[in-house]
Amino acid sequence: MAEMVSNKQVILKNYVSGFPKETDMYVTTSLIELKVPKGSNGVLLKNLYLSCDPYMRPRMTKDMEGSYIESFEPGLPINGNGVAKVLDSENPEFKKGDLVWGMTGWEEYSLITAPYLFKVPHADVPLSYYTGILGMPGMTAYAGFYEVCSPKQGECVFISAASGAVGQLVGQFAKLLGCYVVGSAGSKDKVDLLKNRLGFDEAFNYKEEPDLNAALIRCFPEGIDIYFENVGGKMLDAVLLNMKVGGRIAVCGMISQYNLDEPEGVHNLTRLISKRVRMEGFLVSDYNHLYPKFLEMIIPHIKGGKIVYIEDTAEGLESAPAALVGLFSGRNLGKQVVAVASE
Repeated sequence: MAEMVSNKQVILKNYVSGFPKETDMYVTTSLIELKVPKGSNGVLLKNLYLSCDPYMRPRMTKDMEGSYIESFEPGLPINGNGVAKVLDSENPEFKKGDLVWGMTGWEEYSLITAPYLFKVPHADVPLSYYTGILGMPGMTAYAGFYEVCSPKQGECVFISAASGAVGQLVGQFAKLLGCYVVGSAGSKDKVDLLKNRLGFDEAFNYKEEPDLNAALIRCFPEGIDIYFENVGGKMLDAVLLNMKVGGRIAVCGMISQYNLDEPEGVHNLTRLISKRVRMEGFLVSDYNHLYPKFLEMIIPHIKGGKIVYIEDTAEGLESAPAALVGLFSGRNLGKQVVAVASE
């Protein structure tokens, strides 16, 4: 008989309308057998770190028509990207003791029957990095900037939500290429982080700008070549007025819209025509084949100190609901991580 242990879990209480609250989730404890059923192709994980990401908010809504990912189910643990250790495996790709990152449950232990997991290739960097710079957000920044935006040295790059998990990396990638880089964020501390720690040429607090168009003209008197879009809404509208001819917009996310029952309209789309701007949405999963190439680029930069990564770590599974909700009020400074357990 395999060992049975208690398993703390974060459960979605009900589907969410408007801004999520901590009370939309609750923490409970169940029992789990530390053994994978024979012939199941599954893996049993001990979760070490969990990732809080903006895309998780739409998953709290019922019937996400046209979405690339399914909604969470009320009464069940929510899931997302994380880092874990394999405790047992019936899957030929993973063995006991492997460190992995990918989709897992918001719980202490997860039985994953259809693994969307990757082995941790470098254990000589912080394991939490695989929720961020070496995981989904890092690949998102890499694919969105290099593959979608086709950047050139000396171009003018603007990034919204620039201090977040993805934005902070896009800015550093652009600086390594010799671009002029400006970011927007939602607090003085975040603006200081962009300019003083992450090497952005300029940054502004969008909450203190009564006229976003004027702020962008101030930062980009010649216009914007590349916009890395994380916000949507009024910011996108202002950016469209300031794009250069032949500019590129990579649409990564639109966090300003996720808590609205009716999304805001965009009014300046005709600028895509007159300025011959290419605006393209993308999913990081379309670029998973580039992960080895990404690691070849990023690992030496991390070890050489050329790229830094800012994390905001919440301790314990009980803190996960507050950490996730905090993303939507801008409470986090850097990539929001939940530390669940040590190896």
